[in-house]
Amino acid sequence: MSDPRSAEALPGGRAKPLPPARPAESTPTSGTAGDATPDPRSGRRRTRRRWAGVLVWASIAPFAAWAVLRLIPADVHFEWIRAVAFTPYVALASAALPLLTLLTRRWAALVVSLAVAATLAACVLPRAVPGGDPAAAGPRLRVLSANLKKGAVPPEKLVALVRELRPDVLALQELTPSAVTGLRAAGIEALLPYSVDVSEPGAHGSGIYSRHPVAPGRHIRFGDFRQGVATVRVPGAPEVAVVSVHPCAPRYAAKAPCWAEGLAALPLPVPGGPVRILAGDFNATLDHARMRRLLDAGYRDAAATTGNGLAATWPYEPWRFNGWSIPPVTLDHILVAPDVATRSFGVRPLPLTDHRAVFAELTLPAR
Repeated sequence: MSDPRSAEALPGGRAKPLPPARPAESTPTSGTAGDATPDPRSGRRRTRRRWAGVLVWASIAPFAAWAVLRLIPADVHFEWIRAVAFTPYVALASAALPLLTLLTRRWAALVVSLAVAATLAACVLPRAVPGGDPAAAGPRLRVLSANLKKGAVPPEKLVALVRELRPDVLALQELTPSAVTGLRAAGIEALLPYSVDVSEPGAHGSGIYSRHPVAPGRHIRFGDFRQGVATVRVPGAPEVAVVSVHPCAPRYAAKAPCWAEGLAALPLPVPGGPVRILAGDFNATLDHARMRRLLDAGYRDAAATTGNGLAATWPYEPWRFNGWSIPPVTLDHILVAPDVATRSFGVRPLPLTDHRAVFAELTLPAR
């Protein structure tokens, strides 16, 4: 029996044969489930993406650890004491993390990097924003502080700076007996006739010079560093208690205890007590927990109050550590009691010292 599909009817009853069927075209396949051949390019892409993720998270991890350590209310280890001073630089570098995560499309990493960068920025940026001054209607008081680097600063250069800035109080660190003699010969007593001298050879001494009468206090001594204390009698204001701050430098692990004790011994502001001013080389930045303790107690940093809290003061001579140049940080401060207003702040160079002098014009509360 013939297949009715095998011919097409023609006029006259004849059948037209159909063209032969084409053989089915075969389509290349990548293989069956049992013998599939993977694309090597897709495997390389997956490997590159995996390594990109590892590198992104490895880049975020040290910044995240830094942010966590910075928030801890303690200087957790000697190495951290030395490292935390560079937090402003770490905060600046952390701003690149979100861009890195965007380029690699790592969305979870983006969220973490934004949190880390925001935390570090919140620790650092308020120092660059002026504000927080109280209302003070008493007399003005100009305060200048300088580290003389074992008395190396030429006395005539320091006296010239005193003539220019006209401070009422001058706090000196690393004041040596020979520097005291040189300052006297250069005419310091004609400008600041009252003084408290706790000078010593080397880096251990300090001193306070004043335009107003002073009464010496018991100096603070830890690790052979003598931080001078004086009460300044400013007309029209309560008594002003000044400390020339200079705890020992935590360059080595053995020095860390006397550094911590020297900062812990600084007097805190007391309501109803004398107006307190701490001026000098703290060997610490506002990122150190012991400095934050002073701020939490009520002190305000004169530089940060005026928006100059990132003005670096040390080192301003070449200084290398394990072959690396050390970028400058802010070790010198003028901290004032809560009822003292800061009108201006500046950083000034002096020859032959690795520190910049710091200067603030203050308004004291009225008596």
